[in-house]
Amino acid sequence: MDDKVTRLKTPEECAIFIENVGAKFPDLAAQARRRSVELKASSKGATNDAEREALEAIYAVEEVMTQRNGKKTHASRTWQSIQRHGILQTVERVVARNKPTDAYEALVEMGMDDFTFEAVVTQHPEHFAPETLAIAKKRLAELQAG
Repeated sequence: MDDKVTRLKTPEECAIFIENVGAKFPDLAAQARRRSVELKASSKGATNDAEREALEAIYAVEEVMTQRNGKKTHASRTWQSIQRHGILQTVERVVARNKPTDAYEALVEMGMDDFTFEAVVTQHPEHFAPETLAIAKKRLAELQAG
C-alpha cells in the first residue's frame, strides 16, 4: 500500500482522498477504498481475526455497491442478520446458500475477491462447519478456474 494511503487515519479522510485522486490515479483510489474498509472494520470491536475480516467483507460490499449505485449503500439485511445471529453465524449462513450472493459477484467483479465471506471461511476454517468450508473452497476454485 502506498505511503500516502497508509497515512489516512479515518474513513472520511479516505473518502476525500478518493475524490481527489480517483480520476487521475485509480490504483491509489482503490488502495484508499481498501484502507477505508480496514478502518471501518477495526472500529467495530471484533474479538478475533475471523470477525474482523468478516466485518471488512461487509464494508467492502458497501463500498462496491456505493460505487456501483452512485449513492451510499448500506448492507441492511446483513447487519440485521448479524444482530440476530452474530457475525460468524451470518457468514456461515450466507456462504452455505446454494449460489453466490450478488455481493460476492460484485466483489469479484471489482477485483476484491479477498474480501468475500468465502475468503474469510477458507482463511479461518476453525470457526466454520466443514460443509461451509467445502462450499467456500469450491466457489473460490471456480473463480480461479474461470
